[in-house]
Amino acid sequence: MAPPRLIDIHSHFFPHSWPDLSARFGGEWPWMRHEGDRRATVMIGDRPFRPVYDACWDMAVRLEEMDRHGVDHQIMCATPVLFAYDRPVDQAAEVARIFNDAAIELREQGRGRIDVLCQVPLQDSDAACRELERAMAAGHVGVQIGNHVGDRDLDDEGILVFLQHCASLGAAVLVHPWDMIGTGSPRMRDYMLPWLVGMPAETQLSILRLILSGAFERLPGDLKLCFAHGGGSFPYLLGRAENAWHERDIVRKDCPHPPSHYLDRFHVDAAVFDAGALKLLVEVMGEDRVLFGTDYPFPLGEKEMGALVLGSALDEAVKAKILAGNASRFFGLEQRRVLVGA
Repeated sequence: MAPPRLIDIHSHFFPHSWPDLSARFGGEWPWMRHEGDRRATVMIGDRPFRPVYDACWDMAVRLEEMDRHGVDHQIMCATPVLFAYDRPVDQAAEVARIFNDAAIELREQGRGRIDVLCQVPLQDSDAACRELERAMAAGHVGVQIGNHVGDRDLDDEGILVFLQHCASLGAAVLVHPWDMIGTGSPRMRDYMLPWLVGMPAETQLSILRLILSGAFERLPGDLKLCFAHGGGSFPYLLGRAENAWHERDIVRKDCPHPPSHYLDRFHVDAAVFDAGALKLLVEVMGEDRVLFGTDYPFPLGEKEMGALVLGSALDEAVKAKILAGNASRFFGLEQRRVLVGA
């Protein structure tokens, strides 16, 4: 079977509806307010969070839009607002089961063109490992996690235990920024600045924590780790971190190698929206470590899916890697097709 032309590794879903979590657990929880004309608003309590439309929950609509843009396959995950990392572990575990089971139901409507990532109660490594095992057995190809749990970043001991377990199960990990720096500050309240400034900063912070803490020295080399949104600010400010490592012992005290040494330990998606940024991203990360991703179907996602890569000045062989080849390898999609006889 010829490899797919486009594999989108970063897309999201919301179910059409889900149990009333506020009635079940108390407090404010996300819920879906349907508004007709295929539109809805995700609410948190009585506050609007995000406008969405039926591609989030209707796989026929999603497949039609994938066809329109030439996307052969999508990896789909929930949205960080559903993580519940700040809730009691038993509540977060139940919420993870609800949305992981919903993801499998949506995948089954995807005619073999949809795969899904689970979510886990990352605030407790044992509970997170249990739900990861359950979800992988049900058919998930990996897990989406937030880039931190409160003040605990990816180099936290419990999160490292979870990442080691992901490697042992062959579970791919997509790290998505959330709960952004500065949210709630008057300086960030306008113009979606938490998404425009805080999200890239969060991802850079998490990558540097893994590098400078020495965490990558403790993680298995076969861990499949990908950071969303082109790695945030990291690829574009690598030189600053590299210079700091060489010039200041307080930067390198826990890290035996300069930051550039660790570029082969993780991947990034290509959702950067600019040809110059994409060119630099490939130069920094290498052509084998950039995966096509769109953030579909959200307002800040790529509207013409694949247009940035296809219209770039990159070599055609590099485009093919980014658009499909790297993702197929990262998620083991060809092997999965052989196993299921697709």
